[in-house]
Amino acid sequence: MTDTTSSPLASRDYNGVQIPVPGTYTLDPAHKRVGFVARHLMVSKVRGGFDEATATITVAENPLESSVTATIQAASITTRQEQRDGHLRSGDFLEAEKYPTLEYRSTGVKSFNGNEFTVTGELTIKDVTVPVDLNVELEGVTTSPYGKIVFGFSATAEIDREAFGLTYNMALETGGVMISKNIKIEIEGEAVRED
Repeated sequence: MTDTTSSPLASRDYNGVQIPVPGTYTLDPAHKRVGFVARHLMVSKVRGGFDEATATITVAENPLESSVTATIQAASITTRQEQRDGHLRSGDFLEAEKYPTLEYRSTGVKSFNGNEFTVTGELTIKDVTVPVDLNVELEGVTTSPYGKIVFGFSATAEIDREAFGLTYNMALETGGVMISKNIKIEIEGEAVRED
C-alpha cells in the first residue's frame, strides 16, 4: 500500500516541511468553510459564514512567490437566523444586491515559520479595498483516491468592519455596542490541483 501523505508526486520538501508541488489549485466546494465571528452585546459570539466561495491558489516554484485570489458571494451569508441574515445582506451591511461579491487578492507571502505562512493581500467589501494579512497554516498534502493532488489549509485574520464602511451599530444602555467592530475571519479548506 502506498503512503499518499508523503507521495513525491504530490509534495516536496521546503525547509523541513512537505508543501504542494507547483501548479494551479482550486478550492474544493465540498470541503471548505469561509466563516467569521463577531461579538454580540459585548458578552457572546455569533458565528456565521458564506456558503458560496471560490478560490484559485497558484503554488510557485519558489513558495514565497505563490498567490491566491478568492471570490465570495455576498448573498450566501448565513448565521442560521433568517432575520439577521436578511439584515446582513441589506444596505446596513453588505448591500448584496449592489455589491454581489467580496474579493481577496494576495500581494505576497511575508513570512513563514514551519508550516505557517503570512500572506499579505487586499480584501474588497462593497467598494472599499483594505490590506488584510492572512495567517495560513498548511495542514498537509496528499493524493486523493481519484489521483488528484490535494492540500489542506486553514487561515485566520481579523478585520475592522468599519474600515469597509460597515458602521451600523446600536449603543447599549449598559454601555458598549450591540455588534463588535472587529470581526475574526476563519477559513478552512482543501485545494485540488488542476490538470
